[in-house]
Amino acid sequence: MFEADRPRSFLGSGIATLELIFHAAVRHVRKSHGNAIIGLLLNIFQTVLLIVVFYTMMNLLGGRSAIRGNFVLYVMSGVFMFMTHTKALGAVAGSEGPTSPMMLHRPMNTIVSIGSAALSALYLQVLSAACVLYVYHAAFTPISIHEPIKTVGMLVLSWASGVGIGMIFLAVKPWAPDVFQLVSQVYMRANMIFSGKMFAANTLPANRRQWFDWNPLFHTIDQGRGHIFLNYHPHYSSISYPIKVTIACIMIGLMAEYFTRQHISASWGAKR
Repeated sequence: MFEADRPRSFLGSGIATLELIFHAAVRHVRKSHGNAIIGLLLNIFQTVLLIVVFYTMMNLLGGRSAIRGNFVLYVMSGVFMFMTHTKALGAVAGSEGPTSPMMLHRPMNTIVSIGSAALSALYLQVLSAACVLYVYHAAFTPISIHEPIKTVGMLVLSWASGVGIGMIFLAVKPWAPDVFQLVSQVYMRANMIFSGKMFAANTLPANRRQWFDWNPLFHTIDQGRGHIFLNYHPHYSSISYPIKVTIACIMIGLMAEYFTRQHISASWGAKR
């Protein structure tokens, strides 16, 4: 993973950085469990459990009439994007910072740490979603996705928005760890409701829709359902908004992380 430094071209340095991100991502994937297969199965079980919970809740709340089509696929679409966003945010916000022992190795840096955490979260969620969809398609009911490539694009955009917000949380964490923990928990709990995965945006009245418009995940889930279902056309969400929010969060996160890295000290938490 770590090698002695040698003079490299710009292209060589980029390839070496990508290789380091890959190896760090593999390490990050195996952190949850020593056995990679069991770690994946645990992630799949968590996803399936959330699908069952929301399927039951939406049945009780009468959400079946929101979109014409496979109701389980409707639930899965929201859960997959919600899980991808949340896992990416948590992985990036919890990645190694400037004072981590891993940073003592010179090729390692915070960009590699952030990239590997984000990549491992995307890998686990995409693989889990693919396994769940295949089992449901093969064992229960055949499903069809109207525009699969665009649907994957919305999943990746959900992941990217989680990475951007997670980078801001990561930069703020050394300055106020208690505040960071509280704000991150509030955001993740609020996303359980304000992500819009339990209902279609077209069915919301105008005075309720403004409660959800601020959330980029609300837009990606609704747009994703427009690409999944032939008979659903989103009218109150957009693709441009989550893209703009993601770019803004990543830029703010990079600047905040650089500022934090210049002022960080290993003794900050000595009195905690």
